[in-house]
Formats: sequence, structure tokens, C-alpha cells
Amino acid sequence: MSDVPTTVPVCYRHPSRETYVRCTRCERPICPACMNEASVGHQCPDCVTEGRRSQRTARTAFGGAVTRGSAVVTKTLIGINAAVMVLSLATGGAGAVAGGGMGGLLGGSTPLTEWGAVLGYAMYGPPGAAEVHGVAAGEWYRLVTAMFLHYGVLHLLMNMYALWILGRELERLLGSGRFAALYLISGLGGNVAAYAFAGPGQMTAGASTAVFGLMAGFFVILKRLNLSVAPILPVIVINVVFTFAVADVSVAGHLGGLATGAVVAVIFAYAPRNRRTLIQVVGCSLVVLALLALALYRTAVLL
Repeated sequence: MSDVPTTVPVCYRHPSRETYVRCTRCERPICPACMNEASVGHQCPDCVTEGRRSQRTARTAFGGAVTRGSAVVTKTLIGINAAVMVLSLATGGAGAVAGGGMGGLLGGSTPLTEWGAVLGYAMYGPPGAAEVHGVAAGEWYRLVTAMFLHYGVLHLLMNMYALWILGRELERLLGSGRFAALYLISGLGGNVAAYAFAGPGQMTAGASTAVFGLMAGFFVILKRLNLSVAPILPVIVINVVFTFAVADVSVAGHLGGLATGAVVAVIFAYAPRNRRTLIQVVGCSLVVLALLALALYRTAVLL
């Protein structure tokens, strides 16, 4: 009697297809449609999927997942800011583009900016019966919405250009999640500073609070990597001088964003490797709590 098998093996996924090729990992028969080229031989789809699950995700030097240059968060933030600008123009008409002068960066206020900009404290009406508006009246959403609103197209373009240049590089270095946290917490920090230190009736808006945080963050990251800070230091100095030189620019908002971004970046850059993610999460949470505490204190003083 012969020991040669009388039946031809068939693909385990396609029983109607005969094959003599087997997966190099599980040794099941696979047809050409199911073959995935490996370093040695071929693997079946199930083994390829299992291998991907067990493969460790590539990480940046600061613990974030490698984004491979897609900059999805940067592009998303730019898209959100642009969409909000279109909505603001739709509610404000031509004055939103041409009004305001240089103090408003060639753009005027719109119903949307009046609704969402940082307004610390404003009273309308006679004494004793006046209505209080702004963050002090419980409109806490302004501390977030203000970082996505702009006074005119030029204001938007300036901030989005800076976000595009800084954001792509920082997102590559930090990873998408940590970069998003740096942006949002910096914007919150700048808006809280504007609320805490600006005049009672002053309204401020713009992504510059977050962008200043990105500048500071980029400086800290370059220092941590022992790289030259020459690309970012002049940019920070010029923007700080611009902040003080131009009328009606939110000094508190810009400097608050700068300081907050520096603190968050230090947390990301210098967290010990063995408990890096935990310390980064706790550190950023403490920063947010400190900002909210400052806002609550300011509200208590105003009221």
C-alpha cells in the first residue's frame, strides 16, 4: 500500500480551492487569495491579524503613539477654526471682515464672538437691577469657545499659519493625544488668564492663547532633546514684543497661554520613563484644576 495521501489539501478559508501551500505560522493550507508574503514563506490572514495585535505600537520619545506624519489633530483644529470663522462671518456680515482696524486685526465683532469670547464681567441696566454677563455670570463655556473664535479673516490666517508650522512638528514629536492636550490646555490657560487679569468689560478671543502655548512647548521640547532653540526663540520674542506693542491685544491671554504651554510641555518632556503616562495625566489634570481654581477665585472677587 502507498502512504501518499489520496486527497488534495484545500484552503481553510476557501474549501473549493486546492492548494499545497501552508501558512508558515499555523501550517493551515492557504490559496493564493489568502497568502500574505512574510519574511519566510507566506502567512494566512488570521495569523497576520494576530501578529499585528501582538506588535507593540511605536512610541515617540515622550510616550505618544507615532503619527507617521499625518498631523491629523493639527488639520482637524485648523478645520474647526475655519468652520467657526465661516459661521461667524455668516452671522456678522461685511463688518466682520472689514471693521475693527488693527486693534481687531481688520475684523469686527459678530454675534458669535460676542456669545463665545472671554468676557469676565459686564453689567447692563440700572444699579440694583443690572444683569451680569460673562464668565462671572456662569458662562464658563467662554473659556473654551474663545480659543476657536477670531476677529476677522486676517486674525484667523495669522493664527492658523502658526498652528500649521508648529502643530505638525509638535504632533510628530509628542503624538496626537499629547499634542491635543498641549493645545487645549494652553488655550484654556490663556483664556483663564484673560478672565482673571483683564478689565471687567473687555472681550478677548482667538487661537493665539493656544498658539503661544505651542511656542513655549516647542522651546521646552527642543531643550529636552538637546537641540538648538534658535528656530523658535526669535519667534517667541517677536510675538511677545508684538503683544505689548499693538493696542487691544490680550497681553494676559498671550502670556497666560505661553506660561501654561511651558508647564504642560515640562510635564510631558521630563516625566520619569517608568511611570510616564500616569505622571503626565496627573500633571495635566492638576494644571487644569489649578486654572479652574483661579477662575473660581476671580469670580468670587468680582461678585
